[in-house]
Amino acid sequence: MEIKSLIPLAMLVASNIFMTFAWYGHLKFRESPLWIVIPASWGIAFFEYCLQVPANRMGYSYFSAAQLKVAQEVITLVVFAVFSVFYLKEQLKWNYIVGFVLILLAVFFVFKKWD
Repeated sequence: MEIKSLIPLAMLVASNIFMTFAWYGHLKFRESPLWIVIPASWGIAFFEYCLQVPANRMGYSYFSAAQLKVAQEVITLVVFAVFSVFYLKEQLKWNYIVGFVLILLAVFFVFKKWD
């Protein structure tokens, strides 16, 4: 894997951080009315799209669409796990870890060259 192919993956990590805050960051502020939370989430999600769209466009030079999607899902889960533990103060349970490991098996099957 060449170093240039890591740039889109790094952009996907950054975009997922924005999207995780857009989707779940408001859970710490449950007293805030939805009419404030929804536009705030949209505003955060804008920056996610500004990173994800070019990351997918650049990444498609190095990876297939299926590989990009599987990478995106793994990145999403890792970012969410860190977010839920450190931001939401939730415990990472054993069954969550088992589910994540099973998804990592998908990475193996999608990225393995079977030729």
